[in-house]
Amino acid sequence: MNILLIGSGGREHALAWKMAASPLLTKLWCAPGNAGIAHDAECVALDVANHAAVIDFCKMNKVDLVVVGPEAPLAAGIVDDLAAAGIKAFGPSKAASQLESSKGFTKDICKANDIPTAAYERFRDADAAKAYIRKQGAPIVVKADGLAAGKGVVVAMTLAEAEAAVDALFTAAGAEAVVEEFMEGEEASFFVLCDGDSALPLAAAQDHKRAFDGDKGPNTGGMGAYSPAPVFTDAVRERTMSEIILPTLRAMKAMGVPYKGVLFAGLMITRDGPKLIEYNARFGDPETQVLMIRLMSDLVPALLASVEGELKHFDLRWYPEPALTVVMAAKGYPGDYVKGTVIEGLGDAAKIEGVEIFHAGTKAAGDKILANGGRVLNITATAGTVSEAQRRAYEAIDRIRWPEGFCRRDIGWQAVAREQKS
Repeated sequence: MNILLIGSGGREHALAWKMAASPLLTKLWCAPGNAGIAHDAECVALDVANHAAVIDFCKMNKVDLVVVGPEAPLAAGIVDDLAAAGIKAFGPSKAASQLESSKGFTKDICKANDIPTAAYERFRDADAAKAYIRKQGAPIVVKADGLAAGKGVVVAMTLAEAEAAVDALFTAAGAEAVVEEFMEGEEASFFVLCDGDSALPLAAAQDHKRAFDGDKGPNTGGMGAYSPAPVFTDAVRERTMSEIILPTLRAMKAMGVPYKGVLFAGLMITRDGPKLIEYNARFGDPETQVLMIRLMSDLVPALLASVEGELKHFDLRWYPEPALTVVMAAKGYPGDYVKGTVIEGLGDAAKIEGVEIFHAGTKAAGDKILANGGRVLNITATAGTVSEAQRRAYEAIDRIRWPEGFCRRDIGWQAVAREQKS
């Protein structure tokens, strides 16, 4: 099979790494890719926002399957345009991807179908949003309705913080906010493949959104993750499937927008059971890095089964050993950061047993690797325990020479604490 992967981040490197191992693969391209992906695929300088150019590339190179990594092309309808041109594409349609591109759309589906989630209201006016916040009190959560690369959420612990979040959100013309109750519990990320009717559970992970140790600092796109998530027991998975995932798929089909692709449910595991925080219409980042390293089965047939409506008869096998990934980011992220700094020592770091290094924001300049984004590297490790995977990941990080980078030093702390108690 000839496959085109769209994207340039750590998620896409993990997907490319996994697909490159498939015996079904003939040729793998990635547009635009990065310095790490270039080891597993041929990177091509396609403008993925130009759907006609993508279609022309697919026809010229006899591409059998397009795998869309990031959310922006999905929201722009690239899957619709590829399908209209007779090209198979993994991912939801533009209408179905509203589960991510509009938080209000998703919350309304939850309300209409009794899907457990936080109580909420939608606002197009800052003053009305702030009045609601003052009535509800803090802590409270303020979300931008549209795509925000994982950073459009403020968990406000004070009224002043919540009102400041509203003011910042409504600086943009046409902005809409979703304000919802603060839910107490432990978060988990759960992934399922969908074919419009059926859903195939993948695995759960936990990520760390805050920039600094101790879950302090601003929200980011994710500073690390580990899988499996201890809080996501078999009982929790069954309730999530029956109370959240399957009702969503039924509702989407009834609306005439069947959901195909991967569905990423951000969950809060509360005393009352799992509740939906939000959906993403693509694989998570950095969760994909730990999922792909744990996946024993070939990924490519599963992606095809999703596209072709054949998931009902499908199954996947997983390695039981946990995996953990640590994000190395450019200093200043998620705010302003400098690009173009040199990263050294990656070869030495990759020699640690059980370690894979997935590139996110990197580019090659001759024989040098340069930082080219906010989140730059994903140092991923597997081992018999989360504690040992964590030790391996940080041992690898300590071999990397990149003074302009930083990382959290406590990724996986909740699972490590559980292991130490048991």
